[in-house]
Amino acid sequence: MHEEAAVLRARRAEVMHRLGAGAAIIPAAPHALRSGDSHHRYRPSSDLLFLTGFCEPEAVCVLAPQHAEHPFVLFVRPRDPEREVWDGPRAGVEGAREIFGADAAFPIGELDTRLPSFLRGAEELHVALGQDEDFDRRVLRAARAARVAERKGISAPRRFGDLALLLGEMRLRKSEREILRLRAAASATRDAHLEAMRAARPGVLEYEIEALLLAAFRRHGGEPGYTPIVAAGANATVLHYVANRARLRDGELLLIDAGAEIDWYTADVTRTFPVGPGFSDAQKALYGVVLAAQRAAILAVRPGATIEKIHALTVETITRGMLDIGLLSGDATEIIEKELYKRFYMHRTSHWLGMDVHDVGGYFVRGQPRPLEPGMVLTVEPGIYVPERAAEVDARFCGIGVRIEDDVLVTADGNDVLTGDIPKEIADLEAISAARA
Repeated sequence: MHEEAAVLRARRAEVMHRLGAGAAIIPAAPHALRSGDSHHRYRPSSDLLFLTGFCEPEAVCVLAPQHAEHPFVLFVRPRDPEREVWDGPRAGVEGAREIFGADAAFPIGELDTRLPSFLRGAEELHVALGQDEDFDRRVLRAARAARVAERKGISAPRRFGDLALLLGEMRLRKSEREILRLRAAASATRDAHLEAMRAARPGVLEYEIEALLLAAFRRHGGEPGYTPIVAAGANATVLHYVANRARLRDGELLLIDAGAEIDWYTADVTRTFPVGPGFSDAQKALYGVVLAAQRAAILAVRPGATIEKIHALTVETITRGMLDIGLLSGDATEIIEKELYKRFYMHRTSHWLGMDVHDVGGYFVRGQPRPLEPGMVLTVEPGIYVPERAAEVDARFCGIGVRIEDDVLVTADGNDVLTGDIPKEIADLEAISAARA
């Protein structure tokens, strides 16, 4: 679904205000090949969606505030009845104007010849270079062609700005409308995780659980925001495990990292729970350390806090917890200073969340950690991962991976855990396991 026209107009107006005497170019995401001539399901560019609502491939948006007649231009695929029989309807040039509100629209095939005219009068060109070398060359050629007009006293771009910085700042703070979409994604994700928890019996295959997750997302009108991780037993010690082919076994834990994307906004949730009737003593000990670290980190999320400080608190809590249960030995301060904890906790605690699962926005401002502000959304996801053949480790802990992840909105007086109604307390998870048996 497209954002309301007024919301999109306001966003474009804000970008053009920030551009000043500059212009911006935003291309669509490419349609990636899966194999042969078969493509992956198309996921539009988040930046293009954020500013235009346009969700087709082979498109380019130009924002040129210095252009008095056409400050908002779309280059799109023209209507093609033959191709539409195969691939579905297109908005076309007419739809780009009538549906998406472009001041002017042209076939994408005319981009190279027409683009220079929309860059004339701009002193700076904002574009996300370095993502597509062929497109970079086309942009540079257009900028060079626009400079021909300098002979007539018309300025042309001589400086380049990183559009990702500008849009990252805008997308970092979520509006009420965006927060509603994230809540919808969290709700769909809750239902999916609950269904998976109830179905995770010994003998079931990881991909059967994945299928339940995907079906639940689709029932809510959504899709997976990223490739789900369904990792049983030692597979959970592989951070980005996505094979999802193993069989669940009694006595093991199952780690599920999966989030629904609803109306282009995604949740990102991890839960770890027993396949059998309950946690073993070793599993419960590891899980308790991770849960305590997550609780402490979530309590620290508030305006003025920083992700760096939240991570430092998580590291300290998880390190002292690993010492308490005997997974680590030594002095906590030394372990933290030498980063020895990274043997079992090697990733960061948080990342931004929004239209992308690892959403845009800088983590530092002028070299200093960015203070959190109301409207920002981040994950909190500590974990412990003990390899199956870890040396000099109590064998009870080997092959156990635990991660607990929630999505947290920064509010004026603290935070709101958007995914807080997905069970994670030991007693609740064991109750689900007992009901499943």
